[in-house]
Amino acid sequence: MVRLGVNVDHVATVRQARKAPEPDPLAAALLAQRAGADSIIIHLREDRRHIQDRDVEILRKKVKRLNLEMAVAKEILKIACEVRPDQATLVPEKRRELTTEGGLDVAGNPKKISKAVKRLKKKGILVSLFIDPDLRQVIASAKSGAQMVELHTGCYAEAKSRKNKDKELKRIVRAAREAQELGLEVSAGHGLTYQNVSQIVKIPEIEELNIGHNIIARAVMVGINQAVKEMLNLIKRKGAR
Repeated sequence: MVRLGVNVDHVATVRQARKAPEPDPLAAALLAQRAGADSIIIHLREDRRHIQDRDVEILRKKVKRLNLEMAVAKEILKIACEVRPDQATLVPEKRRELTTEGGLDVAGNPKKISKAVKRLKKKGILVSLFIDPDLRQVIASAKSGAQMVELHTGCYAEAKSRKNKDKELKRIVRAAREAQELGLEVSAGHGLTYQNVSQIVKIPEIEELNIGHNIIARAVMVGINQAVKEMLNLIKRKGAR
């Protein structure tokens, strides 16, 4: 079955809104893990808008598999190399964006990204690159030394018409196929919901889905345990191969 990574950033967003001790991302992560999540994802942003350094340290010790999303920034690279998450996913980052707006431009910054990949791999960290489903970026990712790519599904998720949604889905399918042929593991994420995940999970090359906002939003209504299980049931049912 396709693996599920659950991002708990928005639990920290609520906490930071009041600078309070709760809700606790660790508690949310443990509940998600108990419900069946295969990994926990957090994004340590340079502006620390939600996840804090202490969260990274604690979660690394307490969860079975931690995927740290991060910019290719000197300070964050240093923290990652010290904490040594199971996986690091390099993403683009802009201070004023509400959420990650697109994929990493690996093809446009090959030396910088390859250097970061090499540094992380030396610490035993599996490295993934968050990229748009573009063949040029897939090829550049393989050349960088990364072991995995996460295909950005935002354009698919936001497409309004069936024609545009099908167009974006085909881009993801082509990129996933190319990535696997180049020896990369393939995951996908961004904007995925209970309503649109069914087509993505059917793509045979995709081994993992990373979902945050929609699961946490659902969890506000039904609890994290139920929200994660509902997504896992969809993945299992739709992704039967």
